[in-house]
Amino acid sequence: MRRLLFEGPGQVRWEDVAAPVLTSPRQALVRPLAVATCDLDIAALTGRFPLAGPYAFGHEGVAEVTVVGDAVTTVAPGDQVVVPFQISCGDCPPCRQSRTGNCTGYPPLSTYGLGAMGGHQWGGLLADLALVPDADAMLVPLPAGIDPEAVASASDNIPDGWRCVGPQLARSPGADVLVVGGSSGPSSIGLYAAGIAVALGAGRVVYLDEDADRLDIATTLGAEAMEGPPPSKVGSFPITVDASGSEIGLRCALNSTAFDGQCTSPSVYLDDPTVPMFSMYSRCCTLHTGRVHARAAIPQVLDLVARGFDPSVVTSSVAMWSDAAEALLDAPMKLVVRRTGAPTPPPSETVGYASPSLP
Repeated sequence: MRRLLFEGPGQVRWEDVAAPVLTSPRQALVRPLAVATCDLDIAALTGRFPLAGPYAFGHEGVAEVTVVGDAVTTVAPGDQVVVPFQISCGDCPPCRQSRTGNCTGYPPLSTYGLGAMGGHQWGGLLADLALVPDADAMLVPLPAGIDPEAVASASDNIPDGWRCVGPQLARSPGADVLVVGGSSGPSSIGLYAAGIAVALGAGRVVYLDEDADRLDIATTLGAEAMEGPPPSKVGSFPITVDASGSEIGLRCALNSTAFDGQCTSPSVYLDDPTVPMFSMYSRCCTLHTGRVHARAAIPQVLDLVARGFDPSVVTSSVAMWSDAAEALLDAPMKLVVRRTGAPTPPPSETVGYASPSLP
């Protein structure tokens, strides 16, 4: 089969490799149909985040199930499914508590398409086939009527935006929300967070950024666009999101968090930023950071899409599968690569169980 390999900043290529095979009755093989770039993918492609190649690329996507093991009961060949980017077993204590990103059934940080950071053995989703080690626990069926291309980022970035505002709005319906965006931060996640906040019925939703294109997208999503660099404070918001990736943006979000409010930062900081701890202490301000537990959030995201939220507004470019390598080198904010044509039958040897090669 063919898969796309990331070799370093600005360097990707297709390679021929052996197709994956089932090694357990709990596993499934899937054929990716629509694969999106994550904000971290773009940072790696442009050299802003130090992920060393080579590794199989792609970790956000919707796929078609092609083969299932004998113990798989929730999906069947032909089903369209969202494939969470994090590998999880569904049985360990963290998984049972919906902390699927910290599954203890597999090595820490196991993911598709992130190289050594996620363990090389999982492969990537920009491939003819991908192996899902615990199909019943991981795969989420795509509801009828939802376009795979529209929710290609439901593996990671859309749930990441949802966790920034969804649980908070469930506790405080109608609360105001501030999202601080920025070119050095997780660009699409901030936009998803703003759009999801609007869709969930938040009060005032303000999206702050210097980029005109992202501000236009925020307006289309129904948010109030505020142009300019982050000031020291915007106002007082019960819910804030730091999607800036910059210390000044983080401080703006924290200073703008109301008494007893929460600021969620999906940004990845390689250097430790300075935060206004005493001010946060005085206001009982909560700062939450860390990786999203994607599998637990995907059903809520799909339900919101089924009720009218359109995440495709954030997509900045769409490419055909054969053009993926060239399209990636342009490093658009949110690229979706789509496949067309009849399903590719899996190799005959994938139906049986091979010797285990996964941890």
